[in-house]
Amino acid sequence: MEGPQSSTHICLVLLLLLLPGPAWRAAAHRCPQTCICDNSRRHVACRHQNLTEVPNAIPELTQRLDLRGNMLKVIPPAAFQALPYLTHLDLRHCQVELVAEGAFRGLGRLLLLNLASNRLRALPQEALDGLGSLRRLELERNMLEELRPGAFWALGALATLNLAHNALVYLPAMAFQGLLRTRWLRLSHNALSVLAPEALAGLPALRRLSLHHNELQALPGPALSQASGLARLELGHNPLTYAGEEDGLALPGLRELLLDHGALQALGPRAFARCPRLHSLDLRGNQLDTLPPLQGPGQLRRLRLQGNPLWCGCQARPLLQWLARARVRSDGACRGPRRLRGEALDVLRPSDLRCPGDPEEEEEEKEELAAAGPRAPPRTPEAEDGAVVPCPRACICVPESRHSSCEGRGLQAVPRGFPNDTQLLDLRRNHFPSVPRAAFLSLGHLVSLHLQHCGIAGLEAGALVGLGRLVYLYLSDNQLSGLSAAALEGVPHLGYLYLERNRFLQVPGAALRALPRLFSLHLQDNIVDRLTPGDLVGTQALRWLYLSGNRITQVSPGALGPALELEKLHLDRNQLREVPTGALEGLPVLLELQLSGNPLRALRDGAFRPLGRSLQHLFLNSSGLEQISPGAFEGLGPGLQSLHLQKNQLRALPALPGLSRLELIDLSGNPFHCDCQLLPLHRWLSGLNLQVGATCATPPTARGQRVKAAVAVFQACPGWAARKAKRTPASRSGSRRAPIKGRQPGSEKVGHGRQGRLGKIKQMKFGHILHEL
Repeated sequence: MEGPQSSTHICLVLLLLLLPGPAWRAAAHRCPQTCICDNSRRHVACRHQNLTEVPNAIPELTQRLDLRGNMLKVIPPAAFQALPYLTHLDLRHCQVELVAEGAFRGLGRLLLLNLASNRLRALPQEALDGLGSLRRLELERNMLEELRPGAFWALGALATLNLAHNALVYLPAMAFQGLLRTRWLRLSHNALSVLAPEALAGLPALRRLSLHHNELQALPGPALSQASGLARLELGHNPLTYAGEEDGLALPGLRELLLDHGALQALGPRAFARCPRLHSLDLRGNQLDTLPPLQGPGQLRRLRLQGNPLWCGCQARPLLQWLARARVRSDGACRGPRRLRGEALDVLRPSDLRCPGDPEEEEEEKEELAAAGPRAPPRTPEAEDGAVVPCPRACICVPESRHSSCEGRGLQAVPRGFPNDTQLLDLRRNHFPSVPRAAFLSLGHLVSLHLQHCGIAGLEAGALVGLGRLVYLYLSDNQLSGLSAAALEGVPHLGYLYLERNRFLQVPGAALRALPRLFSLHLQDNIVDRLTPGDLVGTQALRWLYLSGNRITQVSPGALGPALELEKLHLDRNQLREVPTGALEGLPVLLELQLSGNPLRALRDGAFRPLGRSLQHLFLNSSGLEQISPGAFEGLGPGLQSLHLQKNQLRALPALPGLSRLELIDLSGNPFHCDCQLLPLHRWLSGLNLQVGATCATPPTARGQRVKAAVAVFQACPGWAARKAKRTPASRSGSRRAPIKGRQPGSEKVGHGRQGRLGKIKQMKFGHILHEL
């Protein structure tokens, strides 16, 4: 068939194909009973429905699927094969323990996969197969203990990979093979102590690497240098004691390096000589009393030194001269000598520093340096005579990293004979009912000691004597019910004490007095039932206190008072029936408060008033809340950044206009009753440019609608018309059109408006086809 009739026939066929047929219309309007479907945007939400499998009957054209808060546990093969148009898939808080091989096959258009806050311990090699378009993968807050090479090989388009808050201790070679376009890799808040030299090979596009809050004892220069395109490297909160040129850090494009809040006691002058573009160096919160002029990073412009015990004696003169010559802005203050104590480093001149020849100055310097404790010795190379490094028979000792490990060897007693310069000792998963006196006497350089899962019921007096540089002590998952001050003598620099999952009935207050520099105390999942005055005496340096998962029913006023520097307090999953307002007095710098999972039921006025000047993050989710007084958050004001109220029993909530700088508020999983009583909340939420997750549970006519968008529910309320009248002509001109007669308000946007847009699109396509023909 040729000629004009042929062309007309072809055009008619193409037009029929473009028009929505019965099958398409049926697929677009079906929706599982437990879900909320927004067909206009192709979004489906099935949150917090206790689903054990992916629901059937989800429209095939769905692009965004939200399954948060269900009980899926296992993602079987091809679980989403019937949804080929998905671009966003949210599986957070679904108790997922296993992702089967091929679980996501068929999702070739998926851009975001969120598997955060689940129970994954491993990823099968082909678990992520078929995700060739994926741009972002969220795996944070799982239980991943290892990464198998090849796990990410199919993710060639991935830009961001988030593995923070897992249990990784080691990165093998080629761990991220296939991630050719990944720009940001997040590995913070793990337990990484070793990186294979080629662990980061195969990441040509990597620009940002987050490794803060890990267990790195030495700078893994060879491994980091594989990611040669790095511009920002975050290594803060690692127990690094020294960094020098011998670490081999070579990153030609590095602009920002964060080494804050570690254990640095010395820094080599050429530590960053092979990072020529380094612009900003963060060394805050370390143990540096002096710093040499840095050679190599010629573009350095910012040096952060706050929180270091800087000694502004004669030996600091070269540093000041270099800072002025190189035009490097710095901060930090002098710890001594007495006449310069508290002086800002950036206002001093070299002539302000006294040099040898002043007997009074020399004597004062000797006294104060002696009181500060021993400094880290300079590194020495391996012995040239090839002498064998000592190591107990059942253990492995690695001279390069100064790590020794006897993990899981069935040992009945703490072995001896480790290298004297050992910095990390791993004795996990053995069986030591007791740790005897002077068990680690020859390990004066030890920084991190791992004794988890050893069946320890007690530490004898003097068990840790000789560990003068110990910063991290892990005693989690043992049988401890108490600790004495004598047991913790000899570790004056201990900053992190891990006592989770033991048998403590109370906070071991007497023992904590022996730890003047304790920074973080972990007592989660014990059987502590109350906090009383005296429990935290002597913890003036404490910043983080974790008491989640205990049986606490009472926090007495004054119990937290001694911890004046406390920034983070976790009291979630306890038995508190009210906010311990009185106990929160005297915490002037508290930033984060976790109270989720307590049977609170109600919040009274002024519940958080003592924290008004400091609090930034407040967690009240899953607390059985039924009522919140209008003044419950009074005083928090503009400082609060995030408020978590999800998974409660709130039917109503007052407007919270005082919280003017919120960046996150989560109200999902609450049975809100959308009537005129909720109008103030609707108005307040409408003014927030945030996704809050609040939906109507009742009345039936509003069920499933977002409180923020349920305009039809509130239009009949007294005061609605007055508010409309106050709008300016400009705002009225941009308001929503009046609903068509006979149609429910808002339905035009979902129904007619969508069909109109589709019609225009199809007309454009049809016109284009005719033009081509």
